[in-house]
Amino acid sequence: MEIRAVRAGDDEAILAILEPVIRNGETYALDRDMSRDAMLAYWLAPDKRTFVACEAGRPVGTFYIRANQSGGGRHVCNCGYVTGSFVTGRGVARAMCLRSLELARESGFRAMQFNFVISTNVRAVRLWTFLGFETVGRLPEAFDHPSLGPVDALVMYRFL
Repeated sequence: MEIRAVRAGDDEAILAILEPVIRNGETYALDRDMSRDAMLAYWLAPDKRTFVACEAGRPVGTFYIRANQSGGGRHVCNCGYVTGSFVTGRGVARAMCLRSLELARESGFRAMQFNFVISTNVRAVRLWTFLGFETVGRLPEAFDHPSLGPVDALVMYRFL
């Protein structure tokens, strides 16, 4: 699997990965009805470095890395990951997270924080825990899940 920086011409492939996840509304606290332009603007915002994971040259996942805060908190980064449903269970999210950990270290970050991991996203919680993240906070009923109603969101953290 190749993981590379986003380049011109990746927009449609990124949207094909992002849009179903955002519209589904189960794992990201984003408006389910946001426009495709707004999705790209969010994912490719200037404060983020965005990457794609490719198999046979085809994007199958995408992630970003950014400083979680400014000033005294800028040594902690934040990432977001989305994989195509057609590659679920094939290790794409794991590969992207491992690469993001390398990028974070190379960029001088000292820790990585996930601000809002939906507790019902069991696959993600299990993977992040396996990769050394600890749950350092639980936000009771902070996410309005489209089918389950209010569920907890987790803050997960790992030193680099």
